[in-house]
Amino acid sequence: MILPEHRWWAAEPRWRGADEYGFDHAWTYDHLGWRTLVDGPWFDAVPTLTAAAMVTSTIRLGTLVAAPHFRHPVPFARQVLALDDISDGRFMLGLGSGASGAGGYDRAVLGEPDTITPRQVSDRFAEFVELTDKLLTQPRTTYSGEWFSAAEARSAPGCVQRPRVPFLVAANGPRAMATAARFGQGWVTTGKPDADDVEQWWKGVTECAERFDEVLAAHGRDRSTVDRYVSVDASPLFSLSSVEAFHEHVGRAAAAGFTDVVTHWPRPDGPYAGRETTLEQVAADVLPVLGGRASALPDAGGSDSLGACDERRSQG
Repeated sequence: MILPEHRWWAAEPRWRGADEYGFDHAWTYDHLGWRTLVDGPWFDAVPTLTAAAMVTSTIRLGTLVAAPHFRHPVPFARQVLALDDISDGRFMLGLGSGASGAGGYDRAVLGEPDTITPRQVSDRFAEFVELTDKLLTQPRTTYSGEWFSAAEARSAPGCVQRPRVPFLVAANGPRAMATAARFGQGWVTTGKPDADDVEQWWKGVTECAERFDEVLAAHGRDRSTVDRYVSVDASPLFSLSSVEAFHEHVGRAAAAGFTDVVTHWPRPDGPYAGRETTLEQVAADVLPVLGGRASALPDAGGSDSLGACDERRSQG
């Protein structure tokens, strides 16, 4: 995860580095501003990912996550088509309801009253994902919902990835999980918020994974058809605070049945404060044994205990 907070001359080496280190995917936030960094530099996700696509060659790129607070599916689907084309089929669309955290600012900055209920958040998110799916898979889409509408929206030329770009749906609650089961090629969780310690946080993550299994079964989905992503830095322990911390998170994620972990590029201070030397050490010593892209680099051995990109994802 590379926050969109740097001018491009400073951001570009990070995106190139993520590609060259052998990470399977690189993400950025899709907010108008984020928590304690809201008064600092901040750039939009779409042009950031467009620029990243132009300076990388193999790594998959995506939003983690795009939310309906300030996005309408019709213009956003056009942006997704462009990103998928420019990246030559490397784009992955992370979607979330934006129910908490920075979602408050994303609404407030537009002058909207903060009166939307949790049920309305879920209803709007379900519409957002459903309409985006239609826009990316149908030649023309007309849609009339409570929150979003479309009238004869076109989708030519369609996604490079067929039938569309992969959706990674962030969900912790039952209704969002149902949306993930319906539309997701991947499921994303941050676990339960405000955990007191790492043990409690991982306990919550495991419980979320078990609930998601139940939801998948109720929708007739085989659990093996949905990749599982956990944003490990939502825990009290920053995963790149040390190589040992990264090892701990990866091991726990694998034990809980996750296919992928997402970590943050270390920042000099504030959220995700750490040293880039730790990231470099993880890339050199840990990634080659995880079974992802890094295992295919020269002189890299490994296993397939916790991998990432595979052919199923590229097919959507």
